[in-house]
Amino acid sequence: MVFTCSLFAKGFAYSILVMLKKWIIASAIIVGLSATLPAHTTSSGLSQHEWVDSVYNSLTPRQRLGQLFMVAAYSNKDAAHKQELSKLVTEYNIGGLIFFQGGPMRQARMTNDLQAQAKVPMLIGMDAEWGLAMRLDSTISFPRQMTLGAIADNAYIFKMGAEIARQCKRMGVHVNFAPVVDVNSNPNNPVIGMRSFGESKELVAAKGSAYMRGLQNYGVMANAKHFPGHGDTDADSHISLPVIKHSKERLDEVELFPFKRLIADSVKSIMVGHLHVPAYDKANNRAATLSKNIVTNILKKQLGFKGLIFTDALNMKGVSSYYKPGEVDVKALLAGNDVLLFAEDVPEAINQIEKAVKGRDIQGKEIEKRVKKILAAKYWAGLNKYQPIEQSNLYKDLHMAQSEALVQELYGKAVTITKNDYKWLPFKTLDTTRFTSLAIGADKTNTFQKMLSNYAPFEHFHTTGRSKDFDTLASRFKGKRRTIIVSFHKINGSSSRNYGISDTAVAFLKKLQEKHNVVVVVFGNPYSLRNFKDFPAVVCAYEDNKYTHAVTPQVLFGAIESEATLPVTVAPNMKLGTGLPTLALNRLRYGYPEEVQMNGDILARIDSLANLIIKQKATPGCQVLVAKDGVVVYDKSFGYLTYDTTQAAVSDSTIYDIASITKVASTLQAVMYLYERGKLDIMAKASDYLPELVGTNKESLVISDILTHQAGLQPYIPYWKKTIKSVSVSEVYYCNSKDNWFTNEVAPGIFSMKTMEDSLWIWTIKSDLLEKNKRGVYDYKYSDLGFYIMKRVAEKLLDMPIDKFNAQTFYDPLGLATMTFKPLEKFPATMIAPTEKDVLFRGKLIQGTVHDQGAAMFGGVAGHAGLFSNAHDLAVLMQMNMQAGYYGGIQYFAPSVMPVFTKKFFDRNRRGLGWDKPLPRGGGPVSKMASASTFGHTGFTGTAAWADPDHGLVFIFLSNRVYPDAENVKLISGNIRPKIQDIIYESISANYPNVIGKHGTN
Repeated sequence: MVFTCSLFAKGFAYSILVMLKKWIIASAIIVGLSATLPAHTTSSGLSQHEWVDSVYNSLTPRQRLGQLFMVAAYSNKDAAHKQELSKLVTEYNIGGLIFFQGGPMRQARMTNDLQAQAKVPMLIGMDAEWGLAMRLDSTISFPRQMTLGAIADNAYIFKMGAEIARQCKRMGVHVNFAPVVDVNSNPNNPVIGMRSFGESKELVAAKGSAYMRGLQNYGVMANAKHFPGHGDTDADSHISLPVIKHSKERLDEVELFPFKRLIADSVKSIMVGHLHVPAYDKANNRAATLSKNIVTNILKKQLGFKGLIFTDALNMKGVSSYYKPGEVDVKALLAGNDVLLFAEDVPEAINQIEKAVKGRDIQGKEIEKRVKKILAAKYWAGLNKYQPIEQSNLYKDLHMAQSEALVQELYGKAVTITKNDYKWLPFKTLDTTRFTSLAIGADKTNTFQKMLSNYAPFEHFHTTGRSKDFDTLASRFKGKRRTIIVSFHKINGSSSRNYGISDTAVAFLKKLQEKHNVVVVVFGNPYSLRNFKDFPAVVCAYEDNKYTHAVTPQVLFGAIESEATLPVTVAPNMKLGTGLPTLALNRLRYGYPEEVQMNGDILARIDSLANLIIKQKATPGCQVLVAKDGVVVYDKSFGYLTYDTTQAAVSDSTIYDIASITKVASTLQAVMYLYERGKLDIMAKASDYLPELVGTNKESLVISDILTHQAGLQPYIPYWKKTIKSVSVSEVYYCNSKDNWFTNEVAPGIFSMKTMEDSLWIWTIKSDLLEKNKRGVYDYKYSDLGFYIMKRVAEKLLDMPIDKFNAQTFYDPLGLATMTFKPLEKFPATMIAPTEKDVLFRGKLIQGTVHDQGAAMFGGVAGHAGLFSNAHDLAVLMQMNMQAGYYGGIQYFAPSVMPVFTKKFFDRNRRGLGWDKPLPRGGGPVSKMASASTFGHTGFTGTAAWADPDHGLVFIFLSNRVYPDAENVKLISGNIRPKIQDIIYESISANYPNVIGKHGTN
């Protein structure tokens, strides 16, 4: 192998410098070198060959032998362990350390301390097959290789290799003992299994090469293991010596295939496994590690590998059971290995090697060749210019948001739909499906079921898998046919124990399948899928963690498309390569800001602002959601339902009165629906649809003027005052109990007469108009009354109540479980944020009935107010509108509709048709950085919903700032909602400074 990258240099003692000076003079190069340079002074300017020769010549024969050893190190052990390592470094000049358990900061300090003591900088290695977390706590875990084996596009595996390389370099690690390129052709393999990419030699080779190139392109040496192939074993080489019984032809065709590919792709190191391969070496109990035929004749000569060859750990029983320390090291060298990994007794091994050299069992030239190969590897790794690990910001650098985003993306790409007999997946029709989930073995607060609820209304169940639990569940699932997503958690890797899946559980599912649509999701070993070969819908997520829990529902509901395929055969109808592709349905998915080129650190400043307004009592609590390009990148809840912190905290399921957002989230949706179908002309007069307006002062009001608040209507009329005597509620209009006449709930314990809406309508018709300006037209004046009228128009044309129409046309098909009028009919009051203590009209705290008095008199269903929602459901509705009426595979409006309603419709005011917009020069109700295409609305209770198509942004802010008194205007006077938007736009411009300009896109 040729190491060509010149990076760092390290200095040496005076004797080294003398020899370097002689060599330089001989080359007619004049340099001045100090006679007293410390151990790590750099010697820049030397080529690899020059550096390797100079270091080799500076070492004694015994010190050179020390370079052959890479010793096990643990940063979680005691001082005695570190002292032992220090002795090996200073007295025996060991060539490297392989770190095992510990923590990143402890390992960094330990590495720096030991490197400072080394005469020659050491190669630092780690088993980081799935990232540093394979060995270190407090670090990010990447997917296992079999999970990666399911991914269709190997570019993602390259990206993972590159990111793991970045983290390794940050930790001062030069060699990652990855990838595993064993072809796992034995499902019962006890040691490889999920560590392999799969059972196909081509798949293993291609994905192993992608991982290797990702590592090496970014400066970390990859290591292909375990030569000549550990895939078809039924024994663990940590415990015993596995035997590979295949013929030479089979080994050459299958097991060696990935190694050949990686050698051709310039892998820089290979690890030889502790495997007995009689086809290559018939000596009893001789591991490949100790076989000259395997290491020298096959790997070096036949396959032409010239890189660094590592033994597997020499303390493993596959070799240590047969040879003493020292003896096994000599045999490994004789076989042709370069680096002796995890030697149990370095001093004894060096003694034995010296004897072998003196006895001419090993030629001195051969030792020189291998030591120089190790030194060349150090040069490639940058150790010719050694620098200690920078400890400041270490944790932050190992937990970059980009890393987390990549991990989740990898898991999303791996979720495999292995059976989809009835084309249930991805779920499209949410309004006609009764969804239930059953998690077997998961915690009650698992992310999987929480994420499912973001896509549809779910009833969730849990069980540890006990037989009596299944008996109870059987009774709970009686009745109407439902779709039940059954997820299996805490799957293990033992085939002999059926991967932890009980026969009772499988039998229960089969019984369930007779009356319901059962979708099985396995969070674990794909071989466990053999239990579910007879089910019509089966999904494999491979691992059981927060990432797989988050992405799998997104695949089930079409937020993420599926292209993954099984990397192994698990049943006759679920073979290698099985995978049923699905298309994305443009539903919101959940990810990280960095996925959509936003700066997560800046976006996190929303936390501080939200906590500040709660501290200042601008609102008891709030929900904030940000989505960009269809990805929810920020979704957090703050504070409590009230200022009493012993009461319930705000959660993502908390439901808020969204006040005037009702205008656009309810009434306007119906108006746009009618417009698209040609039933409503926005340039017609309202009286064309409502004959009762003919002959009144409202006969000439044009729909477009009403929707843009320039029809001359009064802003607000306190109709409730007409219905009360003094401070008591009039018995003419209200009753404290519900009956056939008093049907509309104004608040718990207060019901209005069923003709109240007719009374309100008459009062609206009779209301005065505003005065026209000097030009003879009405000025822009925001009015609730316009949406009294538009609700009436819509219901007349629809021939049904607007709440029922919106529920069946939009809310239910979109899966909006919390978006509703009259939420107390569906949810407990404890889920709903209270609003005002209404001392003037209703005489009580309002919680679960609409805050607006006029809407309350309607019974909670009005055109201008009355709608409740959480942030997520409102975001879905806004996303659908921003996507030109398309969402979840359904086109709710023709694409031509939204541009008509969201554009600035008249020159003389900023409004669209129903939608609010920025001021002409930017700002107003939104950030000054919002584009001119932005549309949305705000609500009196302290809410906001905005969409910016130019930047693909949806912003939702929900609060109950009117609790306990609507006179609290701190949220408004502090301009808090636009300030949060400022942070959002800054998080974009931080990465793309030319994207955001003053009021819009540059």
